[in-house]
Amino acid sequence: MTATDRSIELITAAAQAAADRLAHDIIAYDVSDVLSITDAFLLASAPNDRQVKSIVDEIEERLQKELGAKPVRREGDRDARWILLDYVDIVIHVQHSEERVFYALERLWKDCPEIVLPEDAVKTRGKAEEHARLTGGTEGEQS
Repeated sequence: MTATDRSIELITAAAQAAADRLAHDIIAYDVSDVLSITDAFLLASAPNDRQVKSIVDEIEERLQKELGAKPVRREGDRDARWILLDYVDIVIHVQHSEERVFYALERLWKDCPEIVLPEDAVKTRGKAEEHARLTGGTEGEQS
């Protein structure tokens, strides 16, 4: 079984929205073979809480406007360190860079096929590491 066309459409739009808001290390996995509750996961991160929230807001707005999709659940808003958007067909995780490293969700899903993302999203790979190097590793500071 593979992710549905609708799931791929949602993931692609969400990835582009995240890239437009300067998310780091955007990646998506087709988890349909190992999970029965969703088809795909999108992971993205940002160096501060404010940007995490901005990315999530842009994803939510874009999916609503362009594809008529609304999340059934949104969790993590209060601290904005890890916000989850659940669209049933897909689940989006936008994490603060520190949480991304600590929880390493990629490790859990590394055996699942990656979903091809827009070029803008692919170009974000390695941005968290680059940002940490340029800022002297201060990406963990609260905004």
